[in-house]
Amino acid sequence: MASLLQGRVPVNQDVLLMQKGMLMRKVRSKIWKRLRYFRLQQDCMTVWHARQAGGKAKPSFSISDVETVRKGSESELLRSLAEEFPLEQGFTVVFHGRRSNLDLVANSAEEAQTWMQGLQLLVDFVTSMDQQERLDQWLSDWFQRGDKNQDGRMNFQEVQRLLHLMNVEMEQEYAFQLFQAADGSHSDTLEAKEFTEFYKALTKRAEVQELFENFSADGQKLTLLEFVDFLREEQKEGDHAPDLALELIDCYEPSDSGKLRHVLSMDGFLSYLCSKDGDIFKPTYLPIYQDMTQPLNHYYINSSHNTYLVGDQLCGQSSVEGYIRALKRGCRCVEVDIWDGPNGEPIVYHGHTLTSRIPFKEVVATVAQYAFQTSDYPVILSLENHCSWEQQEIMAQHLTEILGEQLQSTTLDGLLPTQLPSPEELRRKILVKGKKLKTLEEDLEEEEEEEELESELVGEQETELELETQFESETQELSPRSMDKKEKKSAPIICPSLSALVVYMKTVSFHSFTHSKEHYRFYELSSFSEAKAKRLIKEAGNEFVQHNAWQLSRVYPSGLRTDSSNYNPLELWNAGCQMVAMNVQTAGLEMDIYDGLFRQNGGCGYVLKPEFLRDTQSSFHPERPIGPFKAKILLIQVISGQQLPKVDQTKEKAIIDPLVRVEIFGIRPDTSRQETSYVENNGFNPHWGQTLCFRVLVPELALLRFVVKDYNWKSRNDFVGQYTLPWTCMQQGYRHIHLLSKDGTSLHPASIFVYICIREESEEDES
Repeated sequence: MASLLQGRVPVNQDVLLMQKGMLMRKVRSKIWKRLRYFRLQQDCMTVWHARQAGGKAKPSFSISDVETVRKGSESELLRSLAEEFPLEQGFTVVFHGRRSNLDLVANSAEEAQTWMQGLQLLVDFVTSMDQQERLDQWLSDWFQRGDKNQDGRMNFQEVQRLLHLMNVEMEQEYAFQLFQAADGSHSDTLEAKEFTEFYKALTKRAEVQELFENFSADGQKLTLLEFVDFLREEQKEGDHAPDLALELIDCYEPSDSGKLRHVLSMDGFLSYLCSKDGDIFKPTYLPIYQDMTQPLNHYYINSSHNTYLVGDQLCGQSSVEGYIRALKRGCRCVEVDIWDGPNGEPIVYHGHTLTSRIPFKEVVATVAQYAFQTSDYPVILSLENHCSWEQQEIMAQHLTEILGEQLQSTTLDGLLPTQLPSPEELRRKILVKGKKLKTLEEDLEEEEEEEELESELVGEQETELELETQFESETQELSPRSMDKKEKKSAPIICPSLSALVVYMKTVSFHSFTHSKEHYRFYELSSFSEAKAKRLIKEAGNEFVQHNAWQLSRVYPSGLRTDSSNYNPLELWNAGCQMVAMNVQTAGLEMDIYDGLFRQNGGCGYVLKPEFLRDTQSSFHPERPIGPFKAKILLIQVISGQQLPKVDQTKEKAIIDPLVRVEIFGIRPDTSRQETSYVENNGFNPHWGQTLCFRVLVPELALLRFVVKDYNWKSRNDFVGQYTLPWTCMQQGYRHIHLLSKDGTSLHPASIFVYICIREESEEDES
């Protein structure tokens, strides 16, 4: 199948050696280390493995699954085995989504370099592939799976089996007709290019052809004026439709003569509809498009809870990988639970549980390395500090020395600010969020001697400890350096060097909104459990909105979520809460909503809140929204689906019965869902042609989730794929929705084709 991408795939000495295969050690833990024979297939797009050279091989991974390749020295697991395996012989294959990393150890540093360089070369190629190349690669993967005996051709029996794998149910006679039509060599088999022709015959889009002919006078092409009419009338592109038409023809028309004549063929029309320009998501909202010069509290901030965990809350593994994944997916607020560790070094783990431990300095080094790989906007280190005085000093030392210039340890200009700085002003800066001994004003007004500060602290500390532990002896002398280390304090004393690193993110206890308004400053923020935040929204929703217009709030999941499950973040966003922290390691509906919001604005981790949530005098109440909102009517015609994947790949003959569910999440009255009927035995090109209607009062806060399910009358319908986006990012007209897996990774080329229409609510609608 190499011929589909022949001449385009970069092939060098490393790739050729990978195709010959190499024996390497696959490492899963300190105990599980086994030899496996890895070989890059001839298509250069898939890696298979066997127990030994010449043994029965099975697919290991596709190049498109790989995000990057790391050196052995960057792997926690391989570093722990450095005495057994030299680090220069190891490397890590990092996959998209939540799939576990693959740690491998080669027989020599040279062999490791061959695989690292070769894999990265192919990953870079896949990342840069255009639409046609991605389709060719997808077909190549299928051909590899269908070609059972790996002879580079498929007979009709193999094609029939492949059709079932691809979710296609079709009469044998019709399938054989298509097979014979594609068999140009008359060999009773299909080679690579012939298989492509077979696929094209399978995927003819009658509904797109009909749409094309509705606007084309001759049924062969769209003239420039005809295409402008389509863009203006159906796609709601408005006044810039003429300029856009020229751009799109130049981009998607395959023939040079068509480009010269400014006409669009059927192939070009389909190519446009399947592209990012024909996507449901507005392409202009994918890069950074929002004003990034407003105070931090005016933005939703992508935030992670217990970031160090890659599993559950009780026995899960703590790993710096949790920080790498969170930061690379756009998280801008990560949490660090720090406790006293051995040898005077603070450690990070979920206290009083069986979760594993990692050194605090490794976490800081990881944040320093990965903080700005995805976004230049500021990262907030949310410190949950449980350490003794001595180890807090070590924490402050690590933060200062490892982060260096990245650490924002003073106000921007040395002057007292009147509001929080903006993401733009804090580009590539790391902020520490935590407890602080003094106010920012006091820090800037006077420079006290360390001895005086410690003396003052001892007095404060005595009072705090007496209240917390109810010691009977009020005269007992308590020194921070002589405290019994066995005593567990719920609110440890803060050492001055650590306190000084907290500038714009001083954490304070919440008492009431009135108390915050009267006693707190704009750089002080409170954290709320999900239950408390939801209760406050019900009891004082408008006050919460006004509070979040001038002060930051952080919300975290209930401690009862020991399985690392999540809550719906939208309820908190509706009240203007900025840092709604999630267990990002856990996929599901709630993370789909979360990822949906932060997909816009360059995925930079900051999304500007609607204007009515940035006004300290706002009258908005998330539970009872009134005035000046005018309801919108949303019509969604679900037309068809394309190449939907199987739910269970092991069941070759099972074909899915797909239906589409559209869910709207927003304020309570706007939250609803509707679904189509199911199409029996067709995951390849199902047609629904059904229209769903929704009424939405506050579209600025609404997100839409399109879910494809496999109908099952015996039990709950099985998940096939989904896509979630904000209402404000949605394009009208005929659009493709490119589906994502449960894990948030692309299911290319799986999609659904819809028609979107938004209009103002009329009196007829209201009646």
